[in-house]
Amino acid sequence: MSLALRSQRWVLYGIIVGIILAFLSVRLFGEAMLSVGWMGTLFLNLLKMIIVPLIMASMVVGITGLGDVRKLGRLASWTVVYYLATTALAVALGLLLVNVMHPGAGVELVGAKIPEHLSGRETTGLTDILLSFVSDNIFKSMTELDMLPIILFSLLFGAILTTIGEMGKPVIAVFEGLNEAIMKMVHVIMLFAPFGVFGLVAARFAQAGSIGGLVGSLGRYMAAVLVGLGIHGFIVLPLILWIFGRRNPFRFLGNMAAALITAFSTASSSATLPLTLECVEERNHVSRRAAYFVLPLGATVNMNGTALYESIAALFIAQAYGIHLTFGQQVVIFITATLAAVGAAGIPQAGLVTMVIVLRAVGLPLEGIGMILAVDWLLDRFRTAVNVWGDAAGAGVIDARVASGE
Repeated sequence: MSLALRSQRWVLYGIIVGIILAFLSVRLFGEAMLSVGWMGTLFLNLLKMIIVPLIMASMVVGITGLGDVRKLGRLASWTVVYYLATTALAVALGLLLVNVMHPGAGVELVGAKIPEHLSGRETTGLTDILLSFVSDNIFKSMTELDMLPIILFSLLFGAILTTIGEMGKPVIAVFEGLNEAIMKMVHVIMLFAPFGVFGLVAARFAQAGSIGGLVGSLGRYMAAVLVGLGIHGFIVLPLILWIFGRRNPFRFLGNMAAALITAFSTASSSATLPLTLECVEERNHVSRRAAYFVLPLGATVNMNGTALYESIAALFIAQAYGIHLTFGQQVVIFITATLAAVGAAGIPQAGLVTMVIVLRAVGLPLEGIGMILAVDWLLDRFRTAVNVWGDAAGAGVIDARVASGE
């Protein structure tokens, strides 16, 4: 069993123990379990520690993988359009569902404080959103985890590297090595996850004014995520595949069954990649050129399920804290979740890392992640399956577009 899968199993054990002890503490010792919150704080700090190098390295590697951006042909152009469009649709669907279902309503967090910069925040306008993409000091943005300027800088930097020929290759190689090293760091940090999850979940349950209210709210949160993933996976992506790929989406989906089951089992789109390539090329008869370009890149940068989950989770946490996010702030979440999905590694529970990015973008409390960790291990499997399905559908669409010459 791989290191990632072993760590995921221990994360689950940590969640179970944390929930049991937190529940008992509320019943028997009141808020006593708040004392273990330091382990959750340490875990969050470890995640925050790797955010900047992770997002920069993964985005630079992703954009340089397209080759010279000045010479993007139909294959690369359609790939970029498909990735951005489907990810944006997934985020928009998530925001719509969470605004309709209000899964975080009714959760009363004892002692929870709304951050000062949010409690009296005025409406965020379009110019504020546009200005937030550019920083006058990128290093200051890094230290403050101000993610939108970092994302824009990384995309521009990666694009420029593809245009300077031989001089850019050593720099690209450095970022590829950095990206690989950061992925290994994620695996190592996840070894501490059982203890961090225990601290976060136990402290959050102990802090909740009503365990029943929190459990019920988590059920509504899970329902919102699963409904969103279901709509995106069984309606949105099949329609795109049918209209733009001119293929029978249900037959295509059936031929992907082995890869999707593996994705659900491993919670890793990267680990599923060999089987995804086989199902797409041999069973769905997508050209080798399209499959071997679209799928490896998609396993790194195309995360529809993860993006949808992050948008729902962010608003759920805001609702649980009683924080009203304006339309402008939700637009920031839309943009950040869409772009942060590019930096989500194809490994188990990597969405937890990019979740920090989305919360930081609008200043939501990172401690709120503790509420969703109790069910994240299960939702992670569903969203990974949707991630892989989105990559496969993309290969079918792009193969049809390139073959038709459009």
